[in-house]
Amino acid sequence: MLFFNKISKKKRLLLKTTVITTMAASIIALSNGPVALATSSKLTTIYHVYLNDAYMGNVTDKTIIDNIITEKADTMKESFKGVDLKIGEQVQYISEQVFQSTANNQNTVQSIKNNFQIQAEAIAIVIDGQPVVYLDNKITAEEVMKKLKQQYVSEAQLNELAAKASAETALPPLLENETRILDVQLSKKVSMETKNIAPEKIIPAEEAVMLLQRGTLAEKKYAIQEGDVLETIAQDHDLKMADILVLNPDLTEESLLKIGQEINTTVLQPFVEVIVEKEVNQKEDIPFGNEVIEDSSSPKGETKVKQKGQNGSQSVTYMIAEQNGVTVKKDISNKQILQQPINQIVVKGTKEIPSRGEGNFAWPTSGGYVSSNQGYRWGKLHKGIDIARPSNKTIKATDNGVIVSAGWDGGYGNKIIIDHQNGYRSLYGHMSSLNVKVGQTVSKGTSIGVMGSTGDSTGVHLHFEVYKNGGLVNPLSLLR
Repeated sequence: MLFFNKISKKKRLLLKTTVITTMAASIIALSNGPVALATSSKLTTIYHVYLNDAYMGNVTDKTIIDNIITEKADTMKESFKGVDLKIGEQVQYISEQVFQSTANNQNTVQSIKNNFQIQAEAIAIVIDGQPVVYLDNKITAEEVMKKLKQQYVSEAQLNELAAKASAETALPPLLENETRILDVQLSKKVSMETKNIAPEKIIPAEEAVMLLQRGTLAEKKYAIQEGDVLETIAQDHDLKMADILVLNPDLTEESLLKIGQEINTTVLQPFVEVIVEKEVNQKEDIPFGNEVIEDSSSPKGETKVKQKGQNGSQSVTYMIAEQNGVTVKKDISNKQILQQPINQIVVKGTKEIPSRGEGNFAWPTSGGYVSSNQGYRWGKLHKGIDIARPSNKTIKATDNGVIVSAGWDGGYGNKIIIDHQNGYRSLYGHMSSLNVKVGQTVSKGTSIGVMGSTGDSTGVHLHFEVYKNGGLVNPLSLLR
């Protein structure tokens, strides 16, 4: 852009005085005879053109500049229909009569084209003293603020809130599971001001809402390059790993990145947030408690429900504050018990009966690990689990009970079955030797044999099965 000297009103007045003095001198010359008259007939008028006090040059005819301005204004009006364009008093002319014209129409026209700007009267939404967005009029600006709030509350709720505010009456208690909006406000001071700006800065209402809510209209994308990992990408963009994962929900810390893949690196920072205060009533359960009564006449491990528990209920009213949809405060303002809970009473047997199991199964080996789970393998059902590599090869009774089987059984090899007298039975297979006999009572943890590889076995291990009332059970669901 060219540099133009600014002139003050005083300087313009001085120039006008100079022009008048020149004209006066010409008039005096007329009185001095025919020669002076002939010279004065050659005077011509030129126009000095100023744009906002900056000198643009001079022209022979003001209409040259006026036509340029009119043409530019018409073009802008066609491009920005409905916008109140302001031409204003930007251009000023000072005429001068000279004997020889020094006007340069072409240069002056080009200067005007380069520097003349038509402005639009717009409504700025000002946040904490700073204009953020520009709208075509106040109605649109008010609609934007309304739509911003409607991201978190409905139009009906806003109307209801306004009606209650004007009524100024006490609010009735909430009904069951009812929600009532108490206030909708903004996190920062927001106002509206009239501004004259370039028309290009005016944006549609939808974009204005998005800009206020997100802080940006365009998300920054980063294309994965060779050697990139999420941690370094986060560091390079002043983000934390958690930020990257939130911005890209389809990614995890273990995600395989592909060269050229684009990920979002834009942390949204809203210009202003919507704070919604509301009152919420909820009917909630009051969980029942558990009460245990010990009974020395009942076998240990046996339980019986004497009284079935029943949840109570309560009506709770919360005062909740949400900021951009996220709860930032939740306080109980009122609580009313509707129905007291009824405790569940369980009678638990404590009588020790060596032949009866307690229902809690102990690990049947000294350590070791599960080398094969229950389920189908090699085309048939593997009924139990295999335990291998214990610290020693002693096999122990998983719970109290009576030996009902002890001896060789085909593919099981040396096998023991214990009836725990409470609906459960446990089976131990592939043992190298047995330490118990049928009919013998054993207690939990008693040694019943030695781990081996008898029967259909691929190595030293314990094959362990559990049954309840005749049905197969996964031992891992019972072992403690």
